[in-house]
Amino acid sequence: MIPSFDPSSTEPNRSWEDDWRESFPHGATLSVIVPVYNERYLVAELLTQLLSVSSPGIGQLEIIIVDDGSTDGTTAVVQEFAAHHSEQMRVIAKPKNEGKGAAIRSGIDATTGDLIVIQDADLEYDPQDLSAMVRPFLEDGADVVYGSRFAVSSRRRALYFRHTLGNRILTFLSNLITELNLTDVETCYKMFRAPLLKSIPLRSDDFAFEIEITAKISKRHCRIYEVPISYRGRAYSEGKKIRWWDGLVALFTMVRFWLIDDLYRADSVGVHLLHRLERTRRFSGWLADALRPWIGDRVLELEAGLGDIMHQLIPRDRYVASDANKNNLSYLRNLAAAKAHLEVQSVDLEVPSSFDAH
Repeated sequence: MIPSFDPSSTEPNRSWEDDWRESFPHGATLSVIVPVYNERYLVAELLTQLLSVSSPGIGQLEIIIVDDGSTDGTTAVVQEFAAHHSEQMRVIAKPKNEGKGAAIRSGIDATTGDLIVIQDADLEYDPQDLSAMVRPFLEDGADVVYGSRFAVSSRRRALYFRHTLGNRILTFLSNLITELNLTDVETCYKMFRAPLLKSIPLRSDDFAFEIEITAKISKRHCRIYEVPISYRGRAYSEGKKIRWWDGLVALFTMVRFWLIDDLYRADSVGVHLLHRLERTRRFSGWLADALRPWIGDRVLELEAGLGDIMHQLIPRDRYVASDANKNNLSYLRNLAAAKAHLEVQSVDLEVPSSFDAH
């Protein structure tokens, strides 16, 4: 649990940790999605380990198990286990196998937490690493955190050189397209702010989910961090499921979502228009030039969207940007990082007291 926080505090230099405490005074809820297919001998141990996870800033744990049409008795195992932990666990049993990406989509729709993370059921990833993945949200205002198997960590099983080489090649090509500098694009351990992940349409039914989501969060200009994690990879004889042709699918997915801007769910009102306006630099410049003679050195911009006008008008003595859309606010906060003259605050036109601090 995080320490108590007095939201009436008026400290001039607020940290990401201050914002976290104000948003989640009793700790956030971490939703863990566990897609599982034919893992009857491992899944119970994995769920036991998950229940022991604790982390600063996290008050509750929610576990969503998505059984993807298992045929080896996994369904009965997870249902029996969840029945003894019904306050924290739910099981979604799919009638047929549709793939990891499809299972993750079902899990996302069922989550109710503030953060969402993906957890494979095969014990290759250690749930105790989840605590380290939470910290960038608490301390650095992260939107997304990847757990990297190739960053320096305490331990990693040596296994399959060609598999590792293929992963590094895919990561290199993904970085080339997305302009990121990730070390492990194919990692299972990906943690997101829930409103962000729920606002992104996901089309991949298989392992291509990893490439698709990376391309989209890059285009959404999310604040992405990596943390080193341990990795206990298993051999194909032990049940490893990914195959060489999944690499070819990944390459196709990179090209597809490099060319196509499919970044917002249909129910995300107005965001498609905002994303298009973000590209109209000349129009934004013209509008800013028209406004500039009429504004002073202290500015409060309401409904700032993705910051198109804000970019044209800063720096100023003080510039406060606000928007009613939580995803837009998160995006604006990323832009404001390390800019002392720029603040992002939630201002509600229907709540007069929200103007008091400005």
